[in-house]
Amino acid sequence: MKCSTKYIIIHTKNEKEILNITDKVEQALLESGIKEGLCLVNSMHITSSVFINDEESGLKKDFLDWLENLAPEKPDYKHHQTGESNADAHLKRTIMGREVVIAVTKGRLDFGPWEQIFYGEFDGKRDKRVLVKIIGE
Repeated sequence: MKCSTKYIIIHTKNEKEILNITDKVEQALLESGIKEGLCLVNSMHITSSVFINDEESGLKKDFLDWLENLAPEKPDYKHHQTGESNADAHLKRTIMGREVVIAVTKGRLDFGPWEQIFYGEFDGKRDKRVLVKIIGE
């Protein structure tokens, strides 16, 4: 069994943004040489997320609007009493999830129709890391 580890550095233009990172993960898979196995992709930060969905600009906007309704930016979170100001970003990350695992079949990510990998940033504009860990043969 082989194992490959790669870190993708992401720096968003906006504080809250959703980026398609499928091509970066596919590149990591190609470089690994692994043909059959599993690919774990996870955010290394507690205010960002990795998830799978459809690549469609309206849907990405819908996600951001939906998350803002569920966990709005507001000053009265208890977390803010510690000197922080990003409680909403922590909550949004919890809703969207930390990681995804994708099967690798014949050297390719084994997606269903329309599936793509996304990085959701909820407290951005600085460098963040995404781990890509691939195990298999």
